[in-house]
Amino acid sequence: MASSLRILLGRIIRQGNLKVVGADGHIQHFGDGSGKPLTIRFTDQKAEDELYRDPQLKLGEIYMDGRLLVDEGEIYDLLALVKSNTLAEDLSFGMVWRGVARLAWQRLSAVIPVNRNKRNIAHHYDLSARLYDLFLDPDWQYSCAYFNPPGISLEEAQLAKKRHIAAKLMAEPGQTTLEIGSGWGGMALYLAECCNVEVTGITLSEEQLKISRQRAAKRGLAKNVRFELEDYYNLPPSKRYDRIVSVGMFEHVGRRNFQRYFDKVNDVLADDGVMVLHSIGQPYPAFMNNPWIEKYIFPGGYIPSLAEVLPRVEKAGLLVADIEILPMHYAYTLRQWRERFMARKQEAIALYDERFVRMWEFYLAGSEMAFTHESFFIFQMQIVKSRTAVPDNRDYIYERERKLKEIEQQRSPLDRIAV
Repeated sequence: MASSLRILLGRIIRQGNLKVVGADGHIQHFGDGSGKPLTIRFTDQKAEDELYRDPQLKLGEIYMDGRLLVDEGEIYDLLALVKSNTLAEDLSFGMVWRGVARLAWQRLSAVIPVNRNKRNIAHHYDLSARLYDLFLDPDWQYSCAYFNPPGISLEEAQLAKKRHIAAKLMAEPGQTTLEIGSGWGGMALYLAECCNVEVTGITLSEEQLKISRQRAAKRGLAKNVRFELEDYYNLPPSKRYDRIVSVGMFEHVGRRNFQRYFDKVNDVLADDGVMVLHSIGQPYPAFMNNPWIEKYIFPGGYIPSLAEVLPRVEKAGLLVADIEILPMHYAYTLRQWRERFMARKQEAIALYDERFVRMWEFYLAGSEMAFTHESFFIFQMQIVKSRTAVPDNRDYIYERERKLKEIEQQRSPLDRIAV
C-alpha cells in the first residue's frame, strides 16, 4: 500500500524525474520524466511517515540523520524540485495546523522581552574557526559576494563586494566609521587601509572578536581599527559616526527590533553621515520562519521584506538615498561555498561528524534554493539624514570603485586567517 507521503508526492510532483526507494525496496516514480534524474532512498518506513506529517522540519532532520539518502543528484535538486512544483492546495491538514501552531509560538516569543542576541549569534558564529576556513575566501567574507563582472572567482567577487559598499559609503580620510556586525574584520580592515578611516567594529561573537583583533594587530592597524563585544542598542548616543556600515547582520535583528535598530542608527549617525545596509530580503513579509533553520542554523533570525524595512527607516527620521537589488549574487555565492565545503567533506567530518556535515550541506543547499526558487534577494540600502549628503546621481559610485581598485593594488596581500 502506498504511504501517505507517496500519495502526497503524487499530487505535488507534476514535472520532473523523481525516483523514490522505500526501506522495503519498493520503487515509485514521480513527475513527467523531464529534467535531471533524481533518486532518493529512505532507510526506514518511519522516516516517510515523519516527513509526511511535518515536512518543513523533518526533511532536514531525516537528511541530517542519514535516514533519507540522495543516491542520484544532490539534496539541492530535491529541494528545488519540490519547491518548483508545490502549490498551496497540496498542503495536508497536519501541515496546516503545525504551521498555525508555529506561527502562534513565534508571535508569542516576539513579544517576550528576553535578550537572546548573544546566545543566538554564538549558536552559529562561535563554531570552530576551521569550519569556516573550509569554504570561505581568505578574508572570511561570510556574506553575499558581488559577481561583477560575471564569471569572476569567489575571491574577486568578495573583494568587489567590499569595494562596491565602500564606494557607496563615500568614506573620506580621517572620518569615523561604525560597523554593526563586524564578522572576522575583513570589511573594517578594507575601509581602514583603502579609505584611511578610523573604524569601530562591534560583534556579539567572541570567536570573531578574537580573530578580528588578531588580524588588525598583524596588519599594524590596532590604532585605526577597534573591535568590541557589544550589542548595537547599547551604543551611547553621545558618540556619533560619519559613516555606518552593516553587512549581513540585519537578518539577525528580528522583526520586533527593526524600529529599535533604526532609532539607534539615527542616534549615532552624524547629521551629514551616510550608512550602507547590506541584507538579505524576501519579496513579501513571511508569516513565520522556517522551523528547521530556526532550530538548527539561525535561531531568532528573520529575513525582512522591503515593505517591513522602509516604514521603520522613515519612522526613525532617516532618509533612503538609494536602494540596489542584487537578485542572484547570493545564489552564486552559496553554490561556490557548498561546492568548496563538500570538496573538503572529510575534513569537516573530522572536525564534527557526518550528521553535522549533512546539516551544513542542507543549510547551504536550502539557502541557495531560496534565491533560485523563492525570489529572495540582496538589498543594499543607502541611508542618510540629509538629502545633500550624497550626490543626486550614481556616477560617483563607479568613479570611486575605479579609484579604490587602484588603491587595492598597493595594499599588502591578505594572508589566509590562521586557524
